[in-house]
Amino acid sequence: MAVRDLPKVMTLSERAAERVREIIANSEEPILGLKVGVKNGGCAGMEYTLDYAKEATAGADVVEDKGLKIFIEPSAVLFLLGTEMDYEVTKLSSGFVFNNPNQTSACGCGESVAITPVSASTMADYGQSDSAD
Repeated sequence: MAVRDLPKVMTLSERAAERVREIIANSEEPILGLKVGVKNGGCAGMEYTLDYAKEATAGADVVEDKGLKIFIEPSAVLFLLGTEMDYEVTKLSSGFVFNNPNQTSACGCGESVAITPVSASTMADYGQSDSAD
């Protein structure tokens, strides 16, 4: 059977990767990568979470992109499939943003989003299973 490369659950833009490298280089403590997830909250229903990963997270999907590790919380995989994390700088703010094809809406202030989890057929395209083994 031929082995095929599976799409990554999540990727980083060049700007995001550059900013993460800066953060890691300037950290006083060792940082292994980023921990990314979603949680219930905000007026639109969900919020993205982002933290430093100082050690491997048990059960997390590990994505390596542009030389960096992203640890995706198991409960977030269905919501983040196909997402690109970018870094934007505007006149008034700067920060990471998520370009998520599963996001259906966002609140006016931009702090929370509505995300529809992917279907079982899409999960199969990513080599994932939505059933517990």
